[in-house]
Amino acid sequence: MEIIIGADVVPTESNFNLFKSGQVKELLGSNLYNIWRTADFRIFNLEVPLTDQKNPIDKNGPNLIAPTQAIKGISALNPDLVTLANNHILDQGLEGLYSTQRLLKEHDIPSIGAGENINQASETYILTHHGISVGIYACAENEFTIATEMDPGANPFDPLESLDHIRKLKDRCDYVIVLYHGGKEHYRYPSPYLQKVCRKIAQKGADLVVCQHSHCVGAFEKFEGSTIIYGQGNFIFNKYNNEFWNNSILIKASFTDKFEVNYIPVFKTDQGIQLAEKKEAEIIISGFLKRSSEILEEGFVQKNYKSYAKENLPNYLRRLSGENRWLSGIDRRLLNNLLLKRKYKNDKLLVIENIIECESHRELILEGLKTVER
Repeated sequence: MEIIIGADVVPTESNFNLFKSGQVKELLGSNLYNIWRTADFRIFNLEVPLTDQKNPIDKNGPNLIAPTQAIKGISALNPDLVTLANNHILDQGLEGLYSTQRLLKEHDIPSIGAGENINQASETYILTHHGISVGIYACAENEFTIATEMDPGANPFDPLESLDHIRKLKDRCDYVIVLYHGGKEHYRYPSPYLQKVCRKIAQKGADLVVCQHSHCVGAFEKFEGSTIIYGQGNFIFNKYNNEFWNNSILIKASFTDKFEVNYIPVFKTDQGIQLAEKKEAEIIISGFLKRSSEILEEGFVQKNYKSYAKENLPNYLRRLSGENRWLSGIDRRLLNNLLLKRKYKNDKLLVIENIIECESHRELILEGLKTVER
């Protein structure tokens, strides 16, 4: 039994025509297409609503959208399962979600990770082949598209619920794969919290934990018999041209007398992706292995993340302050953050820290923000 897992799929203007006409060979290139189609099962994350009606929700960040005709390319990829647990599936409101689910159903493509409420969104899926059963669970970090007991949306990771879902799924099948849509975009290492979460997911029964969403190839670790992958990059999402978005990996999970995980390095093209050639593949995999070795060093994950957080703190404070880009640019480039430092004295920073760190304060302010009329 062989399963290939791709990360984020989002049709963009560069390849709308290929998706609309279902030209999968052109999207993947002939070599990668042959690898993709010969797997027993294919899974990827559809990180965009398929709809022709723009109805963007209020959120921080881009509202993605792809035309309904793109379903031809999605279907031609011949997925055995599509996951919808991500931070963009509600970008075009409920109609965007319903349109996507309707199109997938019409083309006989199973999906998990989103639903009418949190109970539907948390449903799992089991693949069986030659007497082997593999359960799939998909969840996402909490952003603007999360389902609740009463509201449609994506399945959130909830440590009080999701870990039980995973444990119960393991009781029903031989192996479990958890697709976790989370982590910091463009950060190639796990945060201390993400590592803690993924290790706990592994302890609850997941044989393979795959973190998507970061749009870059990260690292992996073996933990108590499980494999955890902290970022595989995109699958087909040609939005940017940079060191993070230009390459990625597909994950090949093989189940014979033992469970094995292998990696297929791919490279972004003008309209899609292709199997990485030898030199490119070596660069992708060598970086992946190097980072995987680094995170095994005592204290590395914590130390590296602390440094990354310090570097990014001014950006977050500016976003909280509501300063315009022009003034922020002058302060950052010419004044060495002098205005920012004056605005955020130590007492104000302590208030922010307390509100974010304390569960009760954080819950209350989040609920209050949701009541604001926009």
